[in-house]
Amino acid sequence: MLPLKDLVVFPRMVMPLLVGRPRSVAAVEEALASGRPLFLCAQKDAAVDSPMLEDMYGTGTAASVLQTLRMPDGTMKVVVEGLGRATLVSLEEREEFAEAGVHEIEEQSDGAVPEVNALMRAVTAEFEKYSKLSGRVAPEIVGSLQGVDEPAALCDLVCAYLPLSMDERQELLSVLTSKARLERISETLIRETELLDIEQRVRERIREQMDRSQREYYLHEQLKAIHQELGTKGDGTGDEFADLREQIEKAKMPKDVREKAIRELGRYERTPTMSPESTVIRTYLEWLIELPWQKRTRDKLDLKVAQKVLDEDHYGLGKVKDRILDFLAVRKLSKSTRGPILCLVGPPGVGKTSLGKSIAKAMGRKFVRVSLGGVRDEAEIRGHRRTYIGSLPGRVIQSMKKAGVKNPVFILDEIDKMSMDFRGDPSSALLEVLDQEQNDAFSDHYLEVDFDLSEVFFVTTANSEYDIPEALHDRMEVVRLSGYTPFEKARIANLFLIPKQTKAAGLTKKAVKFTDKGVDHVINRYTREAGVRELERQIANLCRKVARKVVSNKTLKTISITEKKVVELLGPEEYTDQRADAKPQIGVAVGLAWTPYGGEILNIETSPMKGKGDLNLTGQLGDVMKESAQAAYTYLRSHAKELGIRSDFYARFDFHVHVPEGAIPKDGPSAGIAMAVSMLSALRKEAPIERLAMTGEITLRGHVLPIGGVKEKVLGAHQAGIRTIIMPKENEKDLKDVPKEIARDITFHFVSEVGEVFAIAFPRVAKPVLKRKPKATVKKRKAKRPASKRT
Repeated sequence: MLPLKDLVVFPRMVMPLLVGRPRSVAAVEEALASGRPLFLCAQKDAAVDSPMLEDMYGTGTAASVLQTLRMPDGTMKVVVEGLGRATLVSLEEREEFAEAGVHEIEEQSDGAVPEVNALMRAVTAEFEKYSKLSGRVAPEIVGSLQGVDEPAALCDLVCAYLPLSMDERQELLSVLTSKARLERISETLIRETELLDIEQRVRERIREQMDRSQREYYLHEQLKAIHQELGTKGDGTGDEFADLREQIEKAKMPKDVREKAIRELGRYERTPTMSPESTVIRTYLEWLIELPWQKRTRDKLDLKVAQKVLDEDHYGLGKVKDRILDFLAVRKLSKSTRGPILCLVGPPGVGKTSLGKSIAKAMGRKFVRVSLGGVRDEAEIRGHRRTYIGSLPGRVIQSMKKAGVKNPVFILDEIDKMSMDFRGDPSSALLEVLDQEQNDAFSDHYLEVDFDLSEVFFVTTANSEYDIPEALHDRMEVVRLSGYTPFEKARIANLFLIPKQTKAAGLTKKAVKFTDKGVDHVINRYTREAGVRELERQIANLCRKVARKVVSNKTLKTISITEKKVVELLGPEEYTDQRADAKPQIGVAVGLAWTPYGGEILNIETSPMKGKGDLNLTGQLGDVMKESAQAAYTYLRSHAKELGIRSDFYARFDFHVHVPEGAIPKDGPSAGIAMAVSMLSALRKEAPIERLAMTGEITLRGHVLPIGGVKEKVLGAHQAGIRTIIMPKENEKDLKDVPKEIARDITFHFVSEVGEVFAIAFPRVAKPVLKRKPKATVKKRKAKRPASKRT
């Protein structure tokens, strides 16, 4: 008995075997010694090393040993020849080997049945076809089958060369009749032939593709060599064109833009590399590919989170924050993606530009900024046409490429500082950018295709609203930002500037401590601004000097920044408080002025002298301010009797009206009532009440007209120690912008006639001669809540 692992031997089949198990080697040696045949039978489980009767298949092959060869490692190579089929009946274990009892199976002849002959021919033909397709069978073997007449012999010889599994071979060995075996073999040959045919077709197709690729590669190499000789395009241009075409498809351009890009790509393919036009077209295609045609960020629509982010980055700025939150609320309820166009107008240093970054952070959008200061060429906005060498798109398209999305927060900084010359007006080019009805199809001279800017959140900034061109001003939603109050500056310093500069100087929180009075002293005596830039520089200067002291004297633990310490570290005070006179003076009235840096008081002085009624105005006054003085003078002349002054004063006296600080230009109509009070005080030789300031335009009929800059003027007056303010009745509504901690310290009088002004300024006159009774004064009471966060 010789058990086989994963192997079946058919009758008439010569098969080499490698015998390694000791009992199998002993069985072969016994067969050689005794001349008895071996019984070759396959195991059901190849992992069993000593198989028993139940581990073996029931049908095997009796075989004779033709040749043996013992190997150095103890194994044996054996060549056997199958003699005939046999059924395993018993298995007797000897000491060295196993002995099998078998029942020989005689071949059952089907006789000369025509069907069997037809099957034999079909098997022979299929086997010949199989051998040609597979190439695994020698032609001599195929030829030898032509002379085989017995069906059983043909079956056994063909089975030896078929690629069958172990189970299929065992099943064929177990089939007893030749006809059934021929049918099974024929089915197997047909199946294998079809598989080989499919495999061959696949191989041929792959070979053709490889041949084509090799041919194309060979031709490209030849073309490359030709181009190199001619000095034209080479070096893998085919891949370059394919890459550009693939990038165009991935860019998700609009249909018309994609068609334009494909046409330009065709031009690029036909243009030699050495031609300057080649670089121009390539650069143009790269710009089209890299622009964000469809990419956008998703807005964060949580209003509470947005409010928190805005409050963390900026103190005050309530109007702007409310507008951003309004936009987010609308975006949450509506699917419209159009972005607003805001214009932040205010003095330098109040946080207009940095607010743009906070808006982008709060909304989860990208941020880009373009400074328009000094821009005087229209091509800076719209770009240059491609006919010019080195032409590029304008700053708007360049910034959109930099952002990488089509809905960033876009800051157009210093929009009031653009200029114009013979090359065009850039503000006119911005009209299309900042018009919500047009910017969905913005046309850049370089691109020559429309680009959608409608989803961009535009924020422009300016210091002076009057310097913005009217047409541009009309397209924007203007949000006016005023200067910070001293209280607000102190809050900003404590919340933002001091922690920032302390960290920048390498100091710990314990190393330096700013007192409230110390911060107020820096604000009032070392800065004079509407914003906080100079305040931040002074705080940074203090932190550097503290850092120097800490390094020089390591025993110092904490340095407290008091008023005295501020003077010690920063030196003499740079500014003195502009205070109103503690004692009112005859001929002096206090007016209020607006400046880009906040409000200030104006001491208007009038001195009469003997003369012929001339009115002399000094202090570098503008035309409008001079006209206000003339109007006040005319009113006094026309109402002299009613005001209790000599009716011929204009013929006996000259008047000199002077506004100090003559190096500073001054203009505007709001000093009209202050000039009238100053002149009347000089004529009546009576001083106005103390700590009184006023603002309002005067007419020849004595009406008091409204003015602007109420918040700044009130803040400036409060800082100068003013406690009573007269202003036009129509400006009463503007007091809502004044911080409550300021308003509660001042008594406000709202007037509509100049006679009411005189009655308030000169209350000691028993019966002032007025056209109508003065109206009741309005005093702002103390507010219970702290000041609102406003700039």
